[in-house]
Amino acid sequence: MGINRYIEHTNLKPTLTDKDVDQLVADAIKHQFVGVCVPPFWVKRASRELAEHDIQLVTVIGFPLGYQMTDSKLVEIEKAIDDGANELDIVMNNSAFKSGMSWVKIELAKCANLIHQSGCMMKVILETAYLSDEEIILATKLCSEAGTDFVKTSTGFAPAGAKVSHIELMRKHAPSNVGIKASGGIKDLTTLKTMVAAGADRIGTSSGISIMNEEAKV
Repeated sequence: MGINRYIEHTNLKPTLTDKDVDQLVADAIKHQFVGVCVPPFWVKRASRELAEHDIQLVTVIGFPLGYQMTDSKLVEIEKAIDDGANELDIVMNNSAFKSGMSWVKIELAKCANLIHQSGCMMKVILETAYLSDEEIILATKLCSEAGTDFVKTSTGFAPAGAKVSHIELMRKHAPSNVGIKASGGIKDLTTLKTMVAAGADRIGTSSGISIMNEEAKV
């Protein structure tokens, strides 16, 4: 599989404009990236442009901290799907998780049920920068049992992003039918290939174009 089919071309900057969204989509079409990831506000616009292309439209739910109420996340999911998203990246409630609450799994199962009823895909963002190795293992298992399709490292807003050791832990403790998405700080071809070698099935990055330019020179 080509490098391009690992990349979710992403822009979640707070200063994102309509022109940035249009450029992101155009870049994804040109390079045939596997997906485009935009904030919920821009899903409908991106959906119109991607309608005839084999590119997944990804958006984020409960972003970036994850401690919204479950009902709010479910409303966000419904709206995003109605607007055209087909992959939803849910931020896990680390506040509840670190409190030892069983509600985390219940919430994710509710999200998974709603998402899968619509024929869409769910990823859960663990925000690994805030977790110990033991917590990463527990969260990976919990998310898998709740029905997620992928577990993901980071929002890109925490102090650190994806680490190879975390990808290896997630891959080791997730069942084979659950994918691993590495995101946060992946800015060059070498890092991307290292993450894939460690077990990542998807790469979330805002540096997709520069990575493809590197690949073209190899």
